[in-house]
Amino acid sequence: MSESWDEREPGVLQLPSGRLVRGRGLRNGLDPAAARPTYGVYLLGKEPPEVPWEARWLRWPDFRLPRDRADARKVLTETWERAEDPAERVELACGGGRGRTGTALACLAVLDGVPAAEAVEFVRRNYDRHAVETPWQRSYVRRFGE
Repeated sequence: MSESWDEREPGVLQLPSGRLVRGRGLRNGLDPAAARPTYGVYLLGKEPPEVPWEARWLRWPDFRLPRDRADARKVLTETWERAEDPAERVELACGGGRGRTGTALACLAVLDGVPAAEAVEFVRRNYDRHAVETPWQRSYVRRFGE
């Protein structure tokens, strides 16, 4: 049985409910000593490489928004629900780990009760100060709360 993330590990965001989710940039690689996820959601314009854990691909081109917004809401909601289980190590990742990953983490924060108007700042303060890179990504997070 696995354990949840160590909140001191790089990229781990603690949501107000206590759920832990790791954000990461795929271009940075994965430290061989780092804990492995049990479930990953990969936010990419093209199919991600295979990984040895359960994974889901959410088609999301760089600097843009998800191709299918209804599917994105479903996947992000399932991801947030899975993160409640302390035996799960859930990660969200895109190429650089900031724009798409930050946007998805902000959407999880909205699901977790952070007001949509404050979710981007929450993620920038607690994950990466450069998260959520474009105006349309910020707008997507605000609308995600509706």
